[in-house]
Amino acid sequence: MRHTISALVENKFGVLARIAGMFSGRGFNIDTLNVGPTHDKLYSRITITVLAEDETHLDQAIKQLDKLINVIEVTHFDDRATFVARELVMLKIKADAGNRSNIIEIADIFRAKIVDVAPDSIIIEMTGNENKIRAFFELITPFGILEMARTGMVALPRGYKAER
Repeated sequence: MRHTISALVENKFGVLARIAGMFSGRGFNIDTLNVGPTHDKLYSRITITVLAEDETHLDQAIKQLDKLINVIEVTHFDDRATFVARELVMLKIKADAGNRSNIIEIADIFRAKIVDVAPDSIIIEMTGNENKIRAFFELITPFGILEMARTGMVALPRGYKAER
């Protein structure tokens, strides 16, 4: 089962390495990892998705993460938590005059943006949850994906909660 974990951390050298090392040291393979500064340059938010079957082992890892120096707050977004999660994906799709309009139509349906057009390709930018991205891939893959870049998941809890 996939689990999304968000950690508010001090924006300091080595924090990401310690967190990634803690998960790998406990035998978890990090599926996605996203790091970025918050509105306060003193802090960063790290969002990690891991595949874990053993809930007890994962709970222990989360507790250990919360005890690390430079970690301010840890949130485990599980099935019981209400949260918003999104991912950004950029795709370079093989496109010629014959199929370009079909690709643009699919992009429009998914509210994706065309960010570059070349004679033989189109670059599409799309954000969404895991299901939206999977559905988009199913429709766009037959055209030929030349290159792809993904950010990994970012997530925040629903409702108001003041961040540091």
